[in-house]
Amino acid sequence: MRRGELLAVVGENGAGKSSLMNVLYGLYQPDAGVLSLDGQPVRFKSPRDAIARGIGMVHQHFMLVPTLSVAENVVLGREPTRNGLLDLERAVQDVSATCARFGFQLEPRARVDTLSVGSQQKVEIVKALHRGAQVLILDEPTAVLTPQESDELARVMRGLVAQGHTVVLISHKLKEVLGVADRIAVMRRGRCVAEVRAADTTAEQLAALMVGDGQRAPAAAAPATAASQAPGEPLLDVRGLQATGDNGRPALRGVDLEVRAGEIVGIAGVDGNGQRELAEVLTGLRPLTSGSGALLGGPLSDLTPAQARTRGVGHIPEDRLHRAVVKALSVEENVALGRHTRPPFAKGPWIDFKGRRERTRELTVAYDVRPPDPEVALRALSGGNQQKVVVARELDARPRLLVVVQPTRGLDVGAVAQVHAKLREARDQGTGVLLVSLDLEEVLALSDRVYVFFEGRVTGHFLRHEFDERELGRRMLGTTEPGHA
Repeated sequence: MRRGELLAVVGENGAGKSSLMNVLYGLYQPDAGVLSLDGQPVRFKSPRDAIARGIGMVHQHFMLVPTLSVAENVVLGREPTRNGLLDLERAVQDVSATCARFGFQLEPRARVDTLSVGSQQKVEIVKALHRGAQVLILDEPTAVLTPQESDELARVMRGLVAQGHTVVLISHKLKEVLGVADRIAVMRRGRCVAEVRAADTTAEQLAALMVGDGQRAPAAAAPATAASQAPGEPLLDVRGLQATGDNGRPALRGVDLEVRAGEIVGIAGVDGNGQRELAEVLTGLRPLTSGSGALLGGPLSDLTPAQARTRGVGHIPEDRLHRAVVKALSVEENVALGRHTRPPFAKGPWIDFKGRRERTRELTVAYDVRPPDPEVALRALSGGNQQKVVVARELDARPRLLVVVQPTRGLDVGAVAQVHAKLREARDQGTGVLLVSLDLEEVLALSDRVYVFFEGRVTGHFLRHEFDERELGRRMLGTTEPGHA
């Protein structure tokens, strides 16, 4: 890694990208080899050592305390004190100075849990820079960002490089990498197999390097295709739906929405406009405060997660670590979650260990989970492979209605195409799919209809033949010009 450059590291899920960076950051200890900084061999026993030598890392899953302010998070562990107590005013001044130096627009006194995902990521970056980071490692930084936030992050990264910092970007988004990186390192199965200049390569060439000679390159996302048959019966029908967010304020403000069997209905919107709350209401994780609705033949009011699953609702949540998996359990135990009392996972009151293992092995092979070992602890898998396990489990249950939130977060280009194909296959077999994604390209590629959300309201409803990216973008920003309603 060279001073004043943006180095991207790409590779398939499980290629070793994050593990390598965790060695550089002191989280993992190497078994062999040499790490040199400014020409001198170093060995970091912990992140504290790495930070002291000017290395900072922003993880895919943020390391913030949500109930603390921006300033408190940034100075955590290095708090300025006065008479033995936290000097909050000094912290606010110091953090404001750091933000001004690097061009960040953040309110130091704001609580982190009131910020958008993009702003929380900026807090993580400011935290690293405040500690003197000269090398900044970003692990999948745009996985949950809107296109506008991704563009802003690219500007921030290039600005840091211009000031002499080194930025290391781990990403599966090859077009994004080509648009921002100076140099690209390609990893495959734990090895660095190629280095190329971004200006001298293409996304197709990078994909081929990722899988190696003699293998097929990961397929790009398939072009948008309509359902093979007309939608069937209504599975979900809500009118005037209202719900409150975690901050006690209205998050859904009178939503009317319908999903039928055999169609994919997309929800488009900038993060924080009610999409997450909608998914939680439909899966029994959040109560509605007003409105009426029918979900798979039953009422939507007083719905519990157990009732939703019993009726036939599947759920791929936005936050797999808190909503979808138990990291300490094995892959096969996670695959059985929610179905552990039914074959092939159980025989009567007893666990069917053989049946559970065989079914899990079939799914790990079908979804290319690496390693394809049912007995390995889920925490040993990369984030992308953990996501594959969740997608495989929920689709294998053959739900009548599938609520999907950010299904391809952290997946490489080949896995994205595979998940898209599986969602289309479920639709064509009669499943109704409600897709919530911050990736507008993904929404338009998969959906048969799209609802646009802004501030908890539906600001537009589009059929496939009406899809217009510019018009959808205006509605996502709350513009109410004459057009579709």
